[in-house]
Amino acid sequence: MDQLDKWNKKHKDRLDDLKELQPNVRLKNLSQYLRGGKALDIACGLGGNSVFLAQSGYEVLAVDFSEVATKFIYDWASKKKLPVTTLTEDLTNFGSLPLEKHSYDFVNMTYYLDRSIFPAIKRLLKPNGYFFMETYYLTPNVQKVSDQYKLHSNELLTEFLGWKILYFEENEQEGRQTIFCQK
Repeated sequence: MDQLDKWNKKHKDRLDDLKELQPNVRLKNLSQYLRGGKALDIACGLGGNSVFLAQSGYEVLAVDFSEVATKFIYDWASKKKLPVTTLTEDLTNFGSLPLEKHSYDFVNMTYYLDRSIFPAIKRLLKPNGYFFMETYYLTPNVQKVSDQYKLHSNELLTEFLGWKILYFEENEQEGRQTIFCQK
């Protein structure tokens, strides 16, 4: 099974169990910072964060590798009349996506790690724009993900050094690292 088939199957299986779209809990808890504008949701999956951002006043571009995921979120957002546009793309080619003409007030990336995307995120984000990221980090408590897709301890703090860090957490029990920062 190739990567596209794998992700399409994964999202299709999730749809079978989906009762309601839920945003990331920590993103939702930071909603007082959400002021609207343009948002980019990288590796949007089934779109819980995209929908939440659209409901918070953002015009959202939701990007994912899986056409199952992007079709689902497009249909969902259209039915709810939310400003969400979808783009189905291989994120390993993120640097070549037609995004450079745009700038964003908010960029979101959850449970996807490709360090080569960080420079593009920094370019695409407007001054004073916000970045939210959460993904796995190297801890013995998370075995289901290869170490190459895990952050090192405090890696996001180092990567976004010089930015205003509004929230950071490294949760060893859950094996996740979360950052919310302002450019």
